[in-house]
Amino acid sequence: MPSLGPNEPLIGKPNSRQSLTTPALIVDLDAMERNIAAMAAHCRQHGVALRPHAKSHKSVRIAKLQIEAGAVGVCAATLSEAEALADAGIPGVLLTSPVAGAAKIERLIALNERADGFKTVADNATIIDTLSNAAGASGKPLDVFVELDIGTLRTGARTPEAAHTVARQVAQSNSLTFAGIHAYAGHVQHIEAYADRRRTADQCAEPLAVFTDLLDRDGILPPIVSGAGTGTHEIDALRGNYTEMQCGSYIFTDVQYNACPLRESADRPFESSLFVAATVISSNGDGLAITDGGLKRFATDGPLPVIARGAPDGSTYMFKGDEHGAVVLPDGLSDLPVGTMLECLTPHCDPTVNLYDFYHMVRGDMLVDIWPVDARGAT
Repeated sequence: MPSLGPNEPLIGKPNSRQSLTTPALIVDLDAMERNIAAMAAHCRQHGVALRPHAKSHKSVRIAKLQIEAGAVGVCAATLSEAEALADAGIPGVLLTSPVAGAAKIERLIALNERADGFKTVADNATIIDTLSNAAGASGKPLDVFVELDIGTLRTGARTPEAAHTVARQVAQSNSLTFAGIHAYAGHVQHIEAYADRRRTADQCAEPLAVFTDLLDRDGILPPIVSGAGTGTHEIDALRGNYTEMQCGSYIFTDVQYNACPLRESADRPFESSLFVAATVISSNGDGLAITDGGLKRFATDGPLPVIARGAPDGSTYMFKGDEHGAVVLPDGLSDLPVGTMLECLTPHCDPTVNLYDFYHMVRGDMLVDIWPVDARGAT
């Protein structure tokens, strides 16, 4: 059995959470399980399916927990993520980014041949021809979602009319199955004010409505309309324009999502469950306690980490280089003892997870297990 890292001997020992070799990625298992249950209940309440995005966690075991709670499958951002999840027995994997290049097309078709309920997306006519020919040669039809860009300006056909053309092409193929619409508004998820987020999400719904109307005129009914995220999970569920939602970060939340009221009547319906543990390695009485948690231990595309436990109230965190961070102590305090362990809420959970090989799963103050980040670095 492969090693689970330096903290493996601590599994099951009392107070082992405080004894971890750091830096370490920690998941509060109780909080994460409550988050999984809360989102599943929300989707049942609103009559919408849940296919959570596994790019947030890259974990087979977490995906299984989500499916046990009622998810119809999971999403994957990259082909390697999809392979890691499907090959571990996760059903209903939807690859949410188009694939190009002969080598990846070959892998995509091979995955479709062996996976249970695999689906992919496409957004232009050229790739449809390629997929159709490859799937035809394999002998197993490929389920394809047509992707419509609804404002993120990333992947996706740029207009409903262009998406309609692609959908007609998929529907006419003998080796492709039109599985539905993929329309995700990534640019909306972190808009801080709820009213502004709802207004922008409403604007994103307009081209989606045009696309579905064009399909309806042709008699091409999308079996699934997939999209939405943690930031719009209430807004999109109430509007009812999706049949399934792809929310992912709700299982952890992070500094960015904690800055956003996620529901009109409840700012934080989900709990913080993901933390990075760091240890004070130098403290010299100047109000800065230096830790082993630097730039290489956190995603740095958003705000700074927030200290959740282990430091005095009013302390803040900053980076001091690749391998070093600093606790900035509040006025009146000059020192934090060397060896002090603290935990920080991650600024942006998804890319932070990708920096680690393992999750340290805790209940209370005990390390109860160590789970691999199965699809770390997946391409």
